[in-house]
Amino acid sequence: MASSSHELAKTGLDFGGHQSTQGYRSPCVYARSKLANILFTTELAHRLEGTGITANCLHPGTVRSGLAQNGDASGLWAIGMAIANPFMTSPEKGVATSVYLAWSPSVAATSGAYFAKCKEVAPTQAATDPVAARRLWDVSEEMARP
Repeated sequence: MASSSHELAKTGLDFGGHQSTQGYRSPCVYARSKLANILFTTELAHRLEGTGITANCLHPGTVRSGLAQNGDASGLWAIGMAIANPFMTSPEKGVATSVYLAWSPSVAATSGAYFAKCKEVAPTQAATDPVAARRLWDVSEEMARP
């Protein structure tokens, strides 16, 4: 699961600061996490080549999920979310692309792509960098080792 927010990560990933020790407040951290989702999918699709298994990434839209609606937000964030909520995608529409990718014969052989609204769309240049995708995979493996 990714997001069009990956577009905000214009400079790509910061491999020197991948732990975000400065906190999560910056929108750039969220954007980079969504960029990382696409890059992971790119590398996974590459690793699955020839197996008949596919891996794709998608943006479900801004889904009305209840975020910031149950007392888990305050101040301007809560007010902004309350105003935006009616304009967000319903959960039923938000899941459409996931279901499409899981069941549609028209994408059965498609792997390593990025989808939104049940259509393949081009992510940013940073999201199509195979060197960054491989490096992210390698760094993640290294960090996951005991």
